[in-house]
Amino acid sequence: MDALIDEDTDPLGRSVTSLGQKIRALRHDQGLTLVQLAQASGLSHSFLSQVERGRARLSMSSLFRVATTLGTTQQILLSGTATSDAGSASVVRSTGEAWASANGGTVRALAPAGDRPFDPLEYTGTTRDPGPYWVHDEDEYAYVVYGHVLLDLDGAIDELGPGDSAYYGGGIRHRWGSADGRPYRLLVVKQRFAPGAD
Repeated sequence: MDALIDEDTDPLGRSVTSLGQKIRALRHDQGLTLVQLAQASGLSHSFLSQVERGRARLSMSSLFRVATTLGTTQQILLSGTATSDAGSASVVRSTGEAWASANGGTVRALAPAGDRPFDPLEYTGTTRDPGPYWVHDEDEYAYVVYGHVLLDLDGAIDELGPGDSAYYGGGIRHRWGSADGRPYRLLVVKQRFAPGAD
């Protein structure tokens, strides 16, 4: 769910501000007005204005719509401004500013933006509601760091505990939520296609 935030009390405030600044910069680079981005992404002009000013947080589904409109990915937007080439090394600190809301929890990019074959993400949350299905062309791997997760793969539901993992190919609808309403942490590694790949 998209949400308005209070930068003074929300620990994710700096991350939200950074994400909003990156969205604004990409929009300007592409010569889009805020109204044009709103129309193309199906979000309201006033809400996107709040996002760009760091006063509202996008849900992952809304972030996907904005990223698609801007010709990029959620992972790249979440990775902040730092970039890294595939052959280089990088360190991402846990206090970094690469967070967004995700179905009652948070998602954090675990690597800077760059030309690599995969994107690692960390999801945390407590909600039992798995939210809407996600479907994309890329393969994905999920590993439960802690907690218990209900993983729904196209209607087939499995409970995963710490140390359990799942791999699912592109095109498979998927979603997850807490199995018991307690906190969980999920490491998700998503395939990234090479530029120009079919």
